[in-house]
Amino acid sequence: MLESSPSHDRPADQAAGDPPEGGLLPNAPPALGGEGVIALDRAGRVLGSNQTARQILGDDLCPGEGFDLGRLFAGPSLAEVQACLDAALGGEAVEGLLAQAQDRLGQAFQCRYSLNPVHGQGNQVMGVMLNFRDEDFSPLRESGLEIEGPPALHRLGYQSLFESLAEGIFTINTRWRITSFNQAAEQITGYRRQEVLGRHCWEIFRSDLCQAGCPLRTTLESGVNRMDQDVRILDKDGTRLGVLVNCSVVRDRGGSVLGAVETFRPLSGLAGQSGESPYSQSFADIIGVSPPMRRLFELLPDLAASQASVLIQGESGTGKEMFARAIHHHSPRSNGPFVAVNCSALAETLLESELFGHEKAAFTGAVRSKVGRFELAKGGTLFLDEIGELKPELQVKLLRVLEQKVFERVGGTRIIPMDARIISATNRDLKQALKTGAFREDLYYRLRTVPLNISPLRQRRQDIPPLVQHFLGKLNARFAKDVRSLDPKVMRLLMDYAWPGNVRELERVLEHAFVFVKGPVIFLKHLPDMDEFQGGSGQEGREQSSQAPQAPPEEGERERIRAALLQAGGRRAPAALLLGLSRTSLWRRMRELGLA
Repeated sequence: MLESSPSHDRPADQAAGDPPEGGLLPNAPPALGGEGVIALDRAGRVLGSNQTARQILGDDLCPGEGFDLGRLFAGPSLAEVQACLDAALGGEAVEGLLAQAQDRLGQAFQCRYSLNPVHGQGNQVMGVMLNFRDEDFSPLRESGLEIEGPPALHRLGYQSLFESLAEGIFTINTRWRITSFNQAAEQITGYRRQEVLGRHCWEIFRSDLCQAGCPLRTTLESGVNRMDQDVRILDKDGTRLGVLVNCSVVRDRGGSVLGAVETFRPLSGLAGQSGESPYSQSFADIIGVSPPMRRLFELLPDLAASQASVLIQGESGTGKEMFARAIHHHSPRSNGPFVAVNCSALAETLLESELFGHEKAAFTGAVRSKVGRFELAKGGTLFLDEIGELKPELQVKLLRVLEQKVFERVGGTRIIPMDARIISATNRDLKQALKTGAFREDLYYRLRTVPLNISPLRQRRQDIPPLVQHFLGKLNARFAKDVRSLDPKVMRLLMDYAWPGNVRELERVLEHAFVFVKGPVIFLKHLPDMDEFQGGSGQEGREQSSQAPQAPPEEGERERIRAALLQAGGRRAPAALLLGLSRTSLWRRMRELGLA
């Protein structure tokens, strides 16, 4: 029976700061500030280890088996630690040294360690106690503060600023562990800071993009900031939340990457509401009052409830992905992931690997196995955007997967079942692509079990007033302004424009206006350059629009008023606000146009 030295009288299976064994989940990360502890005998065999040590190094720290210091320590540090271990076996304690270390995933970190002799009967050294701590989190312990800011900032000033912001903010280190979490983040997610610090960010947020298309990963790996990324996360209670995410890299003065910072805010701009979550995706998130949109709304509930493949067709900017997300979030698979793949954004050589995954050494650069999007979408929905850009050879493989419901990773032989609903989208005319042979007919009919065609904005101008009102509310929250209406000339211009960029272009035009508007009304001077706004990229849209018979100006105004009244439920005051008119002016024009 070994006796601990007085300074190490706690048992080997519980370090200072560690919760009791029963209080940790099996896969929980190490507690922030908790020490890993391993007891070794003179022959280097494991006598015991605590939960933190096993979480960092793996669960195979079995008593009686030899412990290789190379599992923890790396590079030049290994020889130094070995020398310290020999000193500890000779009865000399070694305290608080720094070394390069690595965890069970091979991720490097700064480690502060101690080696203390363990004495038995007759004061003989029977073994050593190895204590080690992730130094990335040691400033928290030493300063007594609960949050840690980027090292280049003064800690107290950073804490005050960090806590006063209304947006949720968290930072991660280069090993994806959360190093700070502000009060707004606690309120939005429902997690307390102590529950998340030191844990991997994907364990907390469980986003639909965590394993594919993560904006934080893109930022950390490329150094490119991501702005206003629409992401769905789960709060502590499992409620799905829609948030807008911004990501930036954190560097020291020398330019070295220390980690990344992410800010996030609810899409609605509100938090802490009771009842049904205001962040949940719903058909109500899709704005439209026109007949084409009403027909789509009638189809969506039955379509969402089915398992049928859906092909969404529409011009760029019409909101195809929004429809796909709405279908997913109202389907029996809503608890599963929504995984999106842009088939035109990935290199041809990488697309097959992205879809099906690959095994280690399947091709040059494949240093480890990778899970593909089909596996990530298990139990949920796989959204194939820009499906019309898929190369013929990949069309054949995709067709085989859809027919056989199984696939293999690139370079692999194991058959993997496909358990995902397929929703695809394109802005191309696939029927024309069938004629030219650019798209396979059998794949086309496999994907379009149910076709969904979204009309361009120029063919549903009734939707412009409610869309404008929706974007005013959204942009007011974002810019902290109180814009209430548009000048009538602005509204007429928006109603008459062809909108080649559709709803996305309308939002960008209003966002441009919000940058410059100072009062409650947007005027023509706040819009983008008129030559650019009315020409240039709008030429194609105007040509398409000119193919239809042009209605007289008075009929166009009647249509605008009818749309505003429909949106306002027949009430003239709200309709006048939508049109940028006074209630009296609206009443006068309604009489003149025979609408009163």
